[in-house]
Amino acid sequence: MVEPLILAHISDLHFGVEVDKAQIASLQAILPTFGADAIVISGDLTQRARRNEFHAARSFVNALKESTPVLVSPGNHDVTWWAGPFHIGGRERIYRKYIEFFGPDLAPTLQLPRAIIVSCLTSHGLTVGSMTWNLRDLTVKGHLPSSELHRAQRRFSEVPESVVRVLVVHHNVLRGEISDRMGLARWRSANVAINESGADLVLCGHDHQESAGQIDGKVVVSTSGTHCARTRGGRPSAFHLITVDPNSISIRQMRWDAPRGEFVASHLHRFARWRVASLGGAISRSDPSSEGLVHAGRPSR
Repeated sequence: MVEPLILAHISDLHFGVEVDKAQIASLQAILPTFGADAIVISGDLTQRARRNEFHAARSFVNALKESTPVLVSPGNHDVTWWAGPFHIGGRERIYRKYIEFFGPDLAPTLQLPRAIIVSCLTSHGLTVGSMTWNLRDLTVKGHLPSSELHRAQRRFSEVPESVVRVLVVHHNVLRGEISDRMGLARWRSANVAINESGADLVLCGHDHQESAGQIDGKVVVSTSGTHCARTRGGRPSAFHLITVDPNSISIRQMRWDAPRGEFVASHLHRFARWRVASLGGAISRSDPSSEGLVHAGRPSR
């Protein structure tokens, strides 16, 4: 029997004045216990991209790395866009603090025996590519350049078909239920390209509301919540524990229980792996793991 791939997905920690320190302590204690193959942090480690915030975020990440491989990518709050609007003076200026604490690779790749996790940079500060007609989107919206997706597609093509292909971006690629907002400018073309990239799974954040779904019934999407005071609608924070087996992808929401001071298992969403099915794979109806799978993009309840 093939052992499932296990990923812990957290996002939007926002180290700074609004971070929930009790949640951070709980995350640091609970994440190593899952036996995950990797932990992915999909951006917004800081609130104001200040050095003390980056220092706290790096200490948190380093503690997790003692037990589990960790992939980290920057979010829009980790970018000092005011240091180089429209990348005047060079784009590296807006990432200088992030690079100081997390290194020069802004879109790292993590190769595991059973998975390849490729991140794509969507946080570019104030640039033409991220602009919309809505002024509130300035420096908030992201964009996914074709060059980033082409790089991811190349990396995916280099691994055997049996390897799980995971794409990481910061900005949410599915519309937020409460916010009613997409994270990316030009999101329609971005989502078409994601579906064509060869990815099995997308990990993202940004919206501050957890969700699980699919892009047009194909690529599965995990949108992790936030661990600061600014949750959507005052909802409890949540992160995701993801299990990938040969036929399905399951996303378990781990929700913060403030009175108990711990994360507890909550909703489970299960999806058929569409890429496996498109390659001729089949889900055995006699296999209990196939029960309740999502087809055509309808999440299980």
